[in-house]
Amino acid sequence: MTARLVVARHAEARCNVEGRVGGPRTCTGLTDAGRGQAALLAARLAAEHRDGGPAFHALYAGPRRRVQETGGILAPALGLPLTVDQGLEGPVHGEADGRLWREVEDAFRGAPHTHPDRSYAPGAETWHAYLARATAHLAGLLRQHPGRNVLLTAHGETVHAACHLLLRIPFGASGAVGFGTGHTGLTRFEHRRDRYGNGRWVLTALDDTSHLVPHPH
Repeated sequence: MTARLVVARHAEARCNVEGRVGGPRTCTGLTDAGRGQAALLAARLAAEHRDGGPAFHALYAGPRRRVQETGGILAPALGLPLTVDQGLEGPVHGEADGRLWREVEDAFRGAPHTHPDRSYAPGAETWHAYLARATAHLAGLLRQHPGRNVLLTAHGETVHAACHLLLRIPFGASGAVGFGTGHTGLTRFEHRRDRYGNGRWVLTALDDTSHLVPHPH
């Protein structure tokens, strides 16, 4: 079993600033501020490794431009190749791609998780369908790296999927629970075994963005 899974949400993108649904057709990548956020995250992770923290064995990124650009900034700092993984794709937005989130949510009467078995736009995945797809892929990815430390650059929705999978939260609870997903926020899981050989996943950090906070000299 993978020893550690760390999910880093992508840095600030233009679609985030504009409040638009950033699907594959309309994602135009990171803002200048976002590139700065990713650089701070890269420096933090590299410093943790230099200070004796566990090294990552693999780095994956989802296919959308803002996610790949974030991963591309992390890769050289960590000395790892970046693998673009289509299975880490965010939700399929259908005809909502490129529209303002405010308009989509006004028409749907809430965010996608609010009505998890309904499509929020023609051609869009339901929230439950996304969770089923994403958790199945994450489970397979973890099986490929037994006893290893894996870093993902992905979407906020990937954090939700990882929490549902590893903390065994039923999909039916998805409308009532949520998880912080700030830009470049780190969510960390460790697989631990007790002296009797019983294993479980432990959430050790959620949405840690302390690298973005200026430190006084």
